[in-house]
Amino acid sequence: MDLGSIIGGGLLLGTYTPKLDEKYRLLLPAKFRSRLAPGVVMTKGQNRCLYLVPIDEFAKLYEKLKDTLITDKNAQDYLRVMLSGANDDVPDKQGRLSIPPHLREYAGLDRDVAVIGAGARVEVWDRAAWDKYLAENESAYADASSQSFAELGF
Repeated sequence: MDLGSIIGGGLLLGTYTPKLDEKYRLLLPAKFRSRLAPGVVMTKGQNRCLYLVPIDEFAKLYEKLKDTLITDKNAQDYLRVMLSGANDDVPDKQGRLSIPPHLREYAGLDRDVAVIGAGARVEVWDRAAWDKYLAENESAYADASSQSFAELGF
């Protein structure tokens, strides 16, 4: 499989810095709209961000997690937190999504946000929180790429 087919198949990449409008709607970056147009599940992410997962990817994730629930307490806990705060939605014709109050509060979102393509999902961060996270983790990224990914020739 070549990179073009992966990206064409919906790989979400890049960082964007839109502002939420007065109704706390997020205008999705143009590059993400076609992938998210069929529907999205918005839920609590790790590190106090939000995850926006395309509906088809969310269905795959749920199928994987639900099979581990009987024997794995961590999977049960993760699924409870993820689903209890989740909201499914379809972007409007302008490519906007409304962010519910409980999710805005969880992620500390006001107006300035960072929208991060993270492969199969999108992350929405408070802009200042993202800048801080990135500043704190860029040196670890440099170390990881030189150690962990050496065998990949990366």
